[in-house]
Amino acid sequence: MAESASNVAEFSVSEISFSIKKTMEDAFGYVRVRGELGRISRPGSGHIYLDLKDDRSVLSGVIWKGNAAKLKIRPEQGLEVIATGKITTFPGQSKYQMVIDALEPAGAGALMALLEERKRRLGEEGLFAPERKRPLPSLPRVIGVVTSPTGAVIRDILHRISDRFPLHVLVWPVRVQGETCAAEVANGIRGFNALQPGGPIPRPDVIIVARGGGSIEDLWGFNEEVVVRAAAASDIPLISAVGHETDWTLIDLVADLRAPTPTGAAEIAVPVKADLMSMVDDLSRRLSSGLQRLVTTRRTELRAAGAALPAPHELLALPRQRFDTAAGRLEHALTVNTRSHRSAFQGTGARLSPHLLARSTQEARLRLTQLGERQHRALGVAVAQKRQGFAAQANRLTPHRLGQQIVLGTERLNGLSERLERAYGLGLAKRRDGLFTLEKLLKSLSYKDVLARGYALVRDDKGQPVRSPADVASGATLSIEMAEGVLNAVAVGGEAPAPRPAPKAKKSTPPAKQGSLF
Repeated sequence: MAESASNVAEFSVSEISFSIKKTMEDAFGYVRVRGELGRISRPGSGHIYLDLKDDRSVLSGVIWKGNAAKLKIRPEQGLEVIATGKITTFPGQSKYQMVIDALEPAGAGALMALLEERKRRLGEEGLFAPERKRPLPSLPRVIGVVTSPTGAVIRDILHRISDRFPLHVLVWPVRVQGETCAAEVANGIRGFNALQPGGPIPRPDVIIVARGGGSIEDLWGFNEEVVVRAAAASDIPLISAVGHETDWTLIDLVADLRAPTPTGAAEIAVPVKADLMSMVDDLSRRLSSGLQRLVTTRRTELRAAGAALPAPHELLALPRQRFDTAAGRLEHALTVNTRSHRSAFQGTGARLSPHLLARSTQEARLRLTQLGERQHRALGVAVAQKRQGFAAQANRLTPHRLGQQIVLGTERLNGLSERLERAYGLGLAKRRDGLFTLEKLLKSLSYKDVLARGYALVRDDKGQPVRSPADVASGATLSIEMAEGVLNAVAVGGEAPAPRPAPKAKKSTPPAKQGSLF
């Protein structure tokens, strides 16, 4: 088969790459670009690699070591800057980039400004307050990890936990980057908190939220408000291990503890089992040694105390001597006591001879006879006095004398009754005259008589007397009381009418005023 003829020039890869490089450098030899600093990398060579970005595009940039040392500002992620340099290509990777000669600040970046505003607002709510932080359990039984199940982060955490203290680890798989990252992380935190203690799935004692390092855009899901509030509402202590040590997100501020790396979070969450066992062994040895020293010390103290005590025969020597002395005195005391009691008994026996007892009995009988005679005489005198008193009372209570007393009492009662009737009649007449006098006075002072002569009493809607036309507003409701009834009226504005002259037919003393009269 014949080869197709063509007059199009052929280029090697290097030729076309360097041709494009020359074309771009000629077209963009000197440019000033404004954008927000994204990813920043500082390798050991001293060069600085970074990204300039806005809301739609990203431009890679490089600052060579010589120019990096002359920069007036230190490039930081999120800082909005104006970069001066030229656009070139990197043929080794078929990408274009900007070689930056100078860098000057142009204000805070949009993402960082949003992050600072959200940090301020959530901080004012107290979500970052130190008093909300809770201590981690010293020896958890179950650890929950919210992270990607396929990345190196979970492998590092599991490996470190396995090395330090193997225990049960639950992984809640989530996306750690992208639009759904924040919702999945928040659901993972809430899901672990929703587990019931003692259920089929054990409830974690500590939660670790972990992710590897990245730019602020990669870590933005952990700055979302839904993640921060879920972490703040967690009843389980939470460790934040998002990014590297230099990275920070809002979940780091609300978490109970921030770890510099995911591996560091595993080291914080669990102790080293070998260290614990070594510590237990050391404490056991110290306890055994301490008990042995204590027993030895107590044995030595007991022996010293026993050596300081006197011998048993020495302790009993003085009491034995006192006993011997008391025994010797007891015999003499018994003899003296017996003699004393014998003397007292003999004296008492001498007083109890039959002759003395007979004489005492005779004297007692004589006294008893005398007392009986005196009592008999006193009883006769008392009976005679009572009999005389009863006779006198009987004489006063004869029917004739009782009749006289009844007649005298009846006459006295009748006299008192007549005096009471006269006094009651006089008092009643006096009260009646006073009442008539007050009635006449009340009638003479009442405004009813004045109304009967053609006058009227005007009251406002509150029932108060109206004393002046100035007190009545136009349209006010009035009540006009006359001699034969009450008339309701409405006031109309205008000049008050001239008062009518009083009739001259009859003169009378005007009564006391009871409101305004017209």
